[in-house]
Amino acid sequence: MRLRALLPLVWAGALLHLAYSWLVRPWHLEWGATPEEVRRPMPGDELVPHPTLCATRGITIDAPAETVWPWLVQMGGYTRAGWYSYDRFDNAGVPSASRIIPELQELAVGDVMLTSRTEGFVVREIDPGRSLVLDIDWNRSRITSVPMVSPLADGRTRLVFRVRAYFRPTHRLFGAGFDIGDFVFMRKQMLGIKARAEQQHSPDLTAA
Repeated sequence: MRLRALLPLVWAGALLHLAYSWLVRPWHLEWGATPEEVRRPMPGDELVPHPTLCATRGITIDAPAETVWPWLVQMGGYTRAGWYSYDRFDNAGVPSASRIIPELQELAVGDVMLTSRTEGFVVREIDPGRSLVLDIDWNRSRITSVPMVSPLADGRTRLVFRVRAYFRPTHRLFGAGFDIGDFVFMRKQMLGIKARAEQQHSPDLTAA
């Protein structure tokens, strides 16, 4: 009798899993990105050759690429400008910067953009004005995050983030949470960068 009573919950769980796998997950893995952006190779792809998660997300920013780029360079929690996302969780409650900070504009390969007080993304590659390759190598699991800016003909900018992750079997439970949590935080981050760059580029227009 007890097993029979649990069957509706089992079926509901299975249906939710299928809905997430077939509908929600494909949508959030390619949120805002064009088919061409999803298909094209990006710097850092080779660091995670067999990902358990691969996401490509994009957003159009009404500002030139040279306005967007400095917001990426100064990213990072705690000692840097923040992640422009949910600061309570990824920046110890300190609000992310709302201005360009000149002293944080010098970024070098090997620098760390903190996600906690002691650890974070290591900068592996820098293509100035174009892309950053950020990498966490975590005990044989690995996550790369690569923001790329591309100028558009009309003076606007496409900002695309590529995330590739591999979680070894003992980290798969963390990976399951990362699967949706990464989207929630990244969407907020991309919208935060967009708002800041547009405000900087056209302060009167965005304040109206």
